Amino acid sequence: MEAEFISFDLYHPQPLLIVISGPSGVGKDAVVRTLQRRENSLHFVVTATSRPMRVGEVDGVDYIFVSDEQFKDMIARDDLLEYAVVYQQYKGIPKSQVRDAMASGKDVIMRIDVQGAATLRSLCPDAVLIFLIPSNQAEWVQRLMDRRTETPESMQLRVKTAQQELTRMSEFDYVVVNAQDCLDEAVASIEAIIDAEHHRVNPRKICL
Repeated sequence: MEAEFISFDLYHPQPLLIVISGPSGVGKDAVVRTLQRRENSLHFVVTATSRPMRVGEVDGVDYIFVSDEQFKDMIARDDLLEYAVVYQQYKGIPKSQVRDAMASGKDVIMRIDVQGAATLRSLCPDAVLIFLIPSNQAEWVQRLMDRRTETPESMQLRVKTAQQELTRMSEFDYVVVNAQDCLDEAVASIEAIIDAEHHRVNPRKICL
């Protein structure tokens, strides 16, 4: 009697669309930069924004910096997967970046605000949404103060907005604490989430 062979060709992990979000000042940029240094198999989307460039930032690396008029042109041409007005400034995700990266087989990492994450979930229900939080409010406020980019008025607005955003944590798939001086632990948690997602019996199906 001939032996029956089981085919193992059924396991073909598909590219993931991973959203890293959370309140302003929670450390999204630091988490993404650390992931970039450690993970060559991921594509990191560069967000377009109309906000001014901060000291040390590089155009095309940290963000794609454009004027308000240029951003409005991108909206008119339907060049953006999603966009939002955050603190009176535009932020958005270029469609071509995401589609080209996923076509190459790479997982795609997006760093976007909470409002943008909600829009992304409506466009792509199978995206993996990760919500970053600080270990406590005092630590989070100190991070904002250390940036020295906030006026008293803008600080008040960010605190009020963050309080509202934290109530939306249940809309996400995972929550990761990014505590002060514990960046590597937060990044390791995100890497573990990505690894686990690639071992789902019923994989997510990304359609954009």
